[in-house]
Amino acid sequence: DDSVFMQSFIKNVIETFGNKVVGTARNGKEALNQYIKLTPDLVFMDITMEEMTGINAVEEIMKLDKDARIVMCSAMGQEIMVKEALQAGARDFITKPFRPDEIKTSIEKYAKK
Repeated sequence: DDSVFMQSFIKNVIETFGNKVVGTARNGKEALNQYIKLTPDLVFMDITMEEMTGINAVEEIMKLDKDARIVMCSAMGQEIMVKEALQAGARDFITKPFRPDEIKTSIEKYAKK
């Protein structure tokens, strides 16, 4: 996510539920590089970011790892972009502003066991 506040919020929620955050990124290009470097179990990706959009990052990550687990984070009114992200390979999406239980559900559903 390109918002430091949102990154911090998501990180805190993930850690509250006993999971570890291995990396963060402020744009799609950083997200791609972090994915290559860290190969996380699950990625929460914003759709709208500078340098490379979340959709483009999903496309690039899926080229590298067809089994990547990516959950898109979108604002209200981005339904078309959410559809594009799902077609690119994202597993699911949650709509901002989201509740901690939505993040927990995504972790339980998509993180590697």
